Amino acid sequence: MLELIKNTNIDFMGKRVIAFVISGILSVLGIVAIVQVATGRANLGIDFAGGTAIQLKFEKPVELHAIRKALEEGGIKDVDLQDFPAINKVLIRVKKTEQQLGQASDAITAVITQKLPDNKYVIDSTMVIGPKVGGRLRADAAKAVALATLGILIYVAIRFKFNFAVGATIATLHDVLAVLGIFYLMGREINLILITALLTVAGYSLTDTVVVFDRIRENLKVRLKDPVEKVMNDSINEVLSRTIVTSMTVLLSSLALFFFGGEVIHDFSLAMLIGVAIGTYSSIFVASPVVLLWGGNKPLTKK
Repeated sequence: MLELIKNTNIDFMGKRVIAFVISGILSVLGIVAIVQVATGRANLGIDFAGGTAIQLKFEKPVELHAIRKALEEGGIKDVDLQDFPAINKVLIRVKKTEQQLGQASDAITAVITQKLPDNKYVIDSTMVIGPKVGGRLRADAAKAVALATLGILIYVAIRFKFNFAVGATIATLHDVLAVLGIFYLMGREINLILITALLTVAGYSLTDTVVVFDRIRENLKVRLKDPVEKVMNDSINEVLSRTIVTSMTVLLSSLALFFFGGEVIHDFSLAMLIGVAIGTYSSIFVASPVVLLWGGNKPLTKK
């Protein structure tokens, strides 16, 4: 592969205390975000908070910007829009309280009729998501993340050893907590799209971590007399160029989605940008130091 950085000799393990402090702050922020989500005090999307989803089919093509502007002028806020240009359909989702759920659909159609009189439409479907359903979706999202983490623990434990599995699991949880915490701090909406992004970030982080672990395992097999910390440092330096090239590739793709992908996947691409950066950091400064602390100075390949 292309080597952007050659012959580095960076003491990554020596900076693990500073890294743990930074990671601890990010993890605490993520835990606070989880508590806020669980208690319903975060900026939740209608998937989790409840609301109304209505799909309209227009006679002529319509721009999302025009619909969003019309709804805002009509006093309807907290709106998510998704268009289907090929069939002139638009899905409108709006967060409302339980008392407002029955009236949201009528309010939306009234505003659209008034603000866009030249483009007739019919109502394709209407769906109301109550608070109880939102609570169930929050619980299911938490289960999805927990099961993914458990799968990572089992996979890495089988492929490597249990101490490697602990490092990979902690690094992955760290990435999920960090992205969630940053989204909460930014006041961004927490919805199922973000959960999808978190699971994607977890997969990317694991892939990057496994590459580093592979090189560490290879070097430990042939350098049994060298200190484990030195072997880990050398291994990370050897794959550093590969890690940077891979991260930049994913970051460029995420940047393209962020700027040109449209409003619907804007939060997904933003979460990917943050997650890839943090995932690259954690595979170097979190996963490997945790394995070192867990296994001590003993050769980790010996049973």
